[in-house]
Amino acid sequence: MTTTRRKFLSTAGVGAVGASLGAPAIAQSKITWRMQTYAGAALAEHVVKPAIDKFNQIAGDEMEIELYFADQLVPTGELFRAMQRGTIDAVQSDDDSMASPTPVRVFGGYFPFGTRYSLDVPVLFNQYGLKEIWEEEYAKVGVKHISAGSWDPCHFATKEPINSLEDLKGKRVFTFPTAGRFLSQFGVVPVTLPWEDIEVAVQTGELDGIAWSGITEDYTVGWADVTDYFLTNNISGAWIGHFFANMGRWEELPDHLKTLLMVCMEQSHYYRQWWYWGGEARLRVNGDKMKLTSIPDAEWAQVESAAKEFWGELTEGDPVAEKVVGIIKDYNDTMQKAGRPYRYDT
Repeated sequence: MTTTRRKFLSTAGVGAVGASLGAPAIAQSKITWRMQTYAGAALAEHVVKPAIDKFNQIAGDEMEIELYFADQLVPTGELFRAMQRGTIDAVQSDDDSMASPTPVRVFGGYFPFGTRYSLDVPVLFNQYGLKEIWEEEYAKVGVKHISAGSWDPCHFATKEPINSLEDLKGKRVFTFPTAGRFLSQFGVVPVTLPWEDIEVAVQTGELDGIAWSGITEDYTVGWADVTDYFLTNNISGAWIGHFFANMGRWEELPDHLKTLLMVCMEQSHYYRQWWYWGGEARLRVNGDKMKLTSIPDAEWAQVESAAKEFWGELTEGDPVAEKVVGIIKDYNDTMQKAGRPYRYDT
């Protein structure tokens, strides 16, 4: 039967009276977020998608996060601004790649020799005060810093073997902004390209190599298929990445969904801890796509020494950045004094 306007209004009125007498309220519409990760599709299968799938499963009809991969909605370098404006609701990235306009930007991604192991990152954030600093700095610019976690170490994957610092000179390498600035003093030529273009750029000779990951990612995303050598020396023991959200959208969430989101993201951090840790060792030993090379320890010590000077040059005059460097120095000093298994010279 056709519902007349009069009948509709009459029925609606009955419903309203029923609601006022304690009848169940009409269910609210599902909350929908759009999140973009720094990672391409193959890598995202490990570094973010399992956590978002689990969140969506548990949240059910209350909330859904639509996940987008590297550069799908906006270029990675525009992620921060897009999130700040509310064009997208949440981001998984490091501070450096997404061009964060904060004093902590340079510490995202690979801060040269700031960490040695993946566990250094959660300890620095949860026991040494970096968590509070990140939360405060991002709140100033309208962004919620949800959580920080560690990824893989930073190694060179190249077409030609690297056996000395001399071999680095002139190499066009895809890497992170701050890492690129540091490596340029050794003759490396940093190159910025969309993440999905890297494999082809190595094949065509536009790039000589990559300093963006460890060996686990090289195999996972296909870079091990186009590079021939893997340098065992690294400039950082763990990439520092984060989950962020537009502050307004975050504050609109009910508390139980905030808690669920944080729990799923922490689970994501834990997954990466063992996935990378095991993968780095297993593929060095059993991988068949890249030959391992090394720069002698005595020569590599020049790079480590240069990093300490770089820290000062990078952060001088910025009280927040200087505070972070002070924490990193204090932490590493404690680890060194603690000895094995925390720090020791090989």
